[in-house]
Amino acid sequence: MKKLVLAAILATAPALAQADDVFGLWQSEPGETGGYIKVDIHACGDKICGTIKEVVGNDDKSAEGKPIIKNMSAKGNGKYSGGTIWAPDVDKTYKSKMTLNGSNLKVEGCVAIICRGQTWKRI
Repeated sequence: MKKLVLAAILATAPALAQADDVFGLWQSEPGETGGYIKVDIHACGDKICGTIKEVVGNDDKSAEGKPIIKNMSAKGNGKYSGGTIWAPDVDKTYKSKMTLNGSNLKVEGCVAIICRGQTWKRI
C-alpha cells in the first residue's frame, strides 16, 4: 500500500511543480482608462484559480475580492487550460488558457476560435 501511495505522489509531482510556477501576484495590462488589476493566482484543490486583490486607477472597487480565474489545469511546459476567466469590463465569463514565459503570463479568454487576451507581469 505504501508503494502505491508513493507512486501516486511521484506521478503527480511534475504537474504540481509546474503549477507552482504560476502561483503568485500578477498585474494586468492597463485598460482604456489606464487602470489595471492585481490578481493572486493560487491553488484551489487540484486546480488553479485567481482572485482580484486590487483595482488600481478606477474608483469602482467592486471587483476586488472576486474570482477571475477558475478551474485551470496545468498542462506542462508553462501551458494552462480547461478553466474559465471572467472579464470584469464586460461582465462575461469565457473559456480560458494561459501561457507562462518567465515573468510574463499570457492570459486569454475564448469564444469558439476567437480569443481576447493580455500579457500580465509578475509583481
